[in-house]
Amino acid sequence: MSDLPDKGRKLLDDCFLHDKDRLRHDDALALIRQRVGPVADVETVRLEDTAGRILAEPVVSSRTVPPHDNSAVDGYAFCQADYAETGGWFAVTDRVAAGHAPKTAHQPGAAARIFTGAIMPAGADSVAMQEDCETHDQDGKPFVVIPPGLKAGANRRKAGEDLALGDPIADRGQTLRPQDVAAIASTGLGEIKVFSKLRVALVSTGDEIVRPGVSATENQSYDSNHFLLRALLQPLGVAITDLGVLADDADLINAVLADAAPNHDAIITTGGASRGEEDHLLTSLDDLGSRHMWQLAVKPGRPMMFGQIGDCAFLGLPGNPVAAFVCFLLYARPVLLTLGGGAWPEPVRYALPAAFNIEKKKTDRREFLRGRLERRDGVLHVAKFERDGSGLITSLREADGLIELEEDCSQVASGSSVAFIPFSQFGLSG
Repeated sequence: MSDLPDKGRKLLDDCFLHDKDRLRHDDALALIRQRVGPVADVETVRLEDTAGRILAEPVVSSRTVPPHDNSAVDGYAFCQADYAETGGWFAVTDRVAAGHAPKTAHQPGAAARIFTGAIMPAGADSVAMQEDCETHDQDGKPFVVIPPGLKAGANRRKAGEDLALGDPIADRGQTLRPQDVAAIASTGLGEIKVFSKLRVALVSTGDEIVRPGVSATENQSYDSNHFLLRALLQPLGVAITDLGVLADDADLINAVLADAAPNHDAIITTGGASRGEEDHLLTSLDDLGSRHMWQLAVKPGRPMMFGQIGDCAFLGLPGNPVAAFVCFLLYARPVLLTLGGGAWPEPVRYALPAAFNIEKKKTDRREFLRGRLERRDGVLHVAKFERDGSGLITSLREADGLIELEEDCSQVASGSSVAFIPFSQFGLSG
């Protein structure tokens, strides 16, 4: 158990200052990686409740899977070397069902009626499918005619062909998928150790924000960010606390954050992250804890904040839905996975030809465009959403992923190669 994190491990909370007006994307990720680690406790959970949970210790196979050679089909088990001598006529001397051992040892020139999953009789090496065979009675005894041409080993599953004793199945920090759970189940484990669910508080801010279900005035907007973030959090298997919509009141915001921090592993806020007179979150973070990151050389998402209040991580996302979405995927999601004991995610980028032009892009800024896949003359291209506004939820609905333009990129010509990150790399279905 020495490889597991200590319960209640603290975040690195010394003050961080950088000498740049805006932090570059790669520098921001490096800063975050340096300052976060697993904080979740470890618990033992029944296997049926582990899908989507983060594994707290490695799992290796405690048995051979399958434990015996067995039949892959319903049919007749025989020894291929006997075929020339019998001419394809085999006496049926045994019947072997799944879950039962063969009753007799294999006899030369004989075959056993066998069913899918049943143990192969010792000495038999092949199985002929029942629909390819003919059965006959001769002198009151059953015989089977097996057609020629079967290769030795046909329709036989070998012991250990799936897992050998001691084979690794899943590693510490891995988020368990259904197929991982199935593999663990095949070894007989009924319980495993996983990291406890992170406690995450969600905060929306703004006098103009109201929740769906009530009437909104012309001066109010419905809180789409809360539902966006809640849906993004659910696949991570965290325990979510809704702290509601907070008015633009510094004392109220301070009080709510101060009360929530000791009882949560992370607080995620949206809006109020800039320096406007009604933007209080930045000041609250400075008053209550430590600010490690603010103002990124990234579009969208420049006012993204990262810090902590005591041992509680603080993630201040922009108020515009697209910026909140992108910043969650790029920064908040890795933080939460790492705090929860998971491996740091490295999304795969695919080089695709661009189906768009950008005549001039600002350098020294990383840009993430909403990309849509389309085929042109049979070749997969990526097009960008026509409008760049960070309040357009439609652009997220129509996108298949993010187009990433690095800082030194100054223009994009149609047909040139660009980096594309599918949403599936962030755990989102297409």
